[in-house]
Order: sequence, then C-alpha cells, then structure tokens
Amino acid sequence: MSVSTTLASGDELLPALETPVQRRRVRAAWLFLTPMLLCLALVAAWPLLRTFWFSLTDASLADTGDASFIGLSNYLLHNSTGWSGILVDPQWWNAVRNTLHFTVVSVGLEMVLGLLVALLLNVKFTGRALVRALILIPWAIPTIVSAKIWSWMLNDQFGIINHLMLGAGLIDAPLAWTADADLSMWAVIIVDVWKTVPFVTLLMLAALQMLPGDCYEAARVDGIHPLKVFWRVTLPLLMPALLVAAIFRILDSLRVFDVIYVLTSNSSSTMSMSVYARQHLMEFQDVGYGSAASTLLFLVVAVIAMIYLYLGRRQMEVRS
Repeated sequence: MSVSTTLASGDELLPALETPVQRRRVRAAWLFLTPMLLCLALVAAWPLLRTFWFSLTDASLADTGDASFIGLSNYLLHNSTGWSGILVDPQWWNAVRNTLHFTVVSVGLEMVLGLLVALLLNVKFTGRALVRALILIPWAIPTIVSAKIWSWMLNDQFGIINHLMLGAGLIDAPLAWTADADLSMWAVIIVDVWKTVPFVTLLMLAALQMLPGDCYEAARVDGIHPLKVFWRVTLPLLMPALLVAAIFRILDSLRVFDVIYVLTSNSSSTMSMSVYARQHLMEFQDVGYGSAASTLLFLVVAVIAMIYLYLGRRQMEVRS
C-alpha cells in the first residue's frame, strides 16, 4: 500500500518537474512569441484602449486633444428631457439588426454553396485544375473593386443585370437594386456571397482531400446510398473545417463595412454597425459617440465569437 501510494504521489509530481531541455524550449518559445505580442500590443491593444477612452469623452474630430471626461454619457444618459445615448438610439439598433441579418443570411449561404462547390471540385473531371484556379478569382479581387464592379452591374439605368433580366422577360421595368429598401440588402448579400464562397470552398476542398478513403470504400462495398454516406460520414468529418470557416466568416460579416458602403453608402436599410460608427466619427465628427459605437461593435463581435466557439466545442465533445 505504501509503495503504491508513493508511486502515485510521484506520478503526480512528475508534471511539475521540468527538465533543462523543456525549460530551454519554453524560453525559446517566449523569445519567438515576444515580437508578435509586441506588434499585437501596438496595432491592436493600444488602438482598442484608446478607442474605449475616447468613448468616455466628448472628443471631437476637430480637436481630439481638447476632450473632457463624461463617463458613460455616450452610452446611456438620463436628464430632464429623458434618456439619450447610443443604447437608446433607434438607428443603432437598426444597424445591429441589419448586421445580424446580413451575417446570418450571407454566412449560411456561403457555407452551403461553398460545401456544394467543394464536393463538385473534389470529383475527377477534365480541366479540374483550371476550374479550381478560376474559382478563386472573386476571392482574389479586392472587396472595394468587386463592390464597385457590382454597383455598375446593378445600376438601374445602364446595369447589365437589369438588361439581361429585361431581355429574358423576368422583369417589366429596371430594378433599383441598391436604392430600393426592399432590394438593397439582398444586393449586398449577393455580392458578398459571390466574393467569399471561394474562400469557404478552398477550406472545404482541403478538408475533403484529407478524408480517409477506406471509409468510402467500405460504404461502397456495403452498398450504402451516397446521400447516407454524406450525412453519416462526410459531414461529421468535415465539421471541424466547417466550424473554422464559419467563425472566420461570422467575424468578418459582423464588422462588414466596405461592400455595404460602396454599394449603398449610408442607407438606413443596409447600414451596419461599422457604417454607423464611421458616420458619427467622420461625417458628424463626434469622436466620442463614434468610439462608443466602435466599442460596442467590438463587444458584440467578441461575445458572439466566444458563444460560437463554446457551442462548437461542446458539440464536438458530444460527437466524440
């Protein structure tokens, strides 16, 4: 009994005893990480902290140095006239709804279409390598450039999209894709999906290339239907790659700015949280209020990312 107890206690002490080689490896790891951490502190942590500080002041774009501390008044303030601040601003909550709508619809379509295209490109056919290269072109084009191209194509006066739809008899009159409140959000979603589906396809295709072939060979020998193989074998094995692609796209979509601003500018029907923050920062020159919007945007993105990662990890644990 005493020997086993001694061995057990010795085993518990083993992780705490580091060898000289392990200590050198830890020091080397910190040595290599230090430059990156310093860069992150300069380009990320410092601007974020400065933005949070501005959100607690009445800073103006004309003179940010002459700012006074006002606490949380930019977020929420009650005075004799009632409540004021960004948390009771209807335009802010409209921007939040637009951003969430854009994120849910665009990311959902990108996941489905990206997976379908990856499955098609995983099949052997003549010219597959060329098609794989061509499909990355939308992702390679800068977002500003692609959004401007689409704004010309969707123009209600000379756009090619209306011209083709009129010629095919699908519509009777040109549609104001980027000006109509009922169509503008869908126009933005279409452009974003067109651009980012190749990114999801690339990740899914790489994951498909790594799947073990013996599972599919066994399913083929047993005569299992291909759809059942997809739902029971392929999709569960692709789930880690899908989660990675989804979190990247969710984070990008929540802070979307360029494609919306190029296509619809400050339209209330498509205004995102980033566009709202930019409008108050630049056009209204209210650095304090705009910084408060930027801080809330960061908090929304951070909270949603943590919730998504937590749920994804729990789901992976349940599956395993």
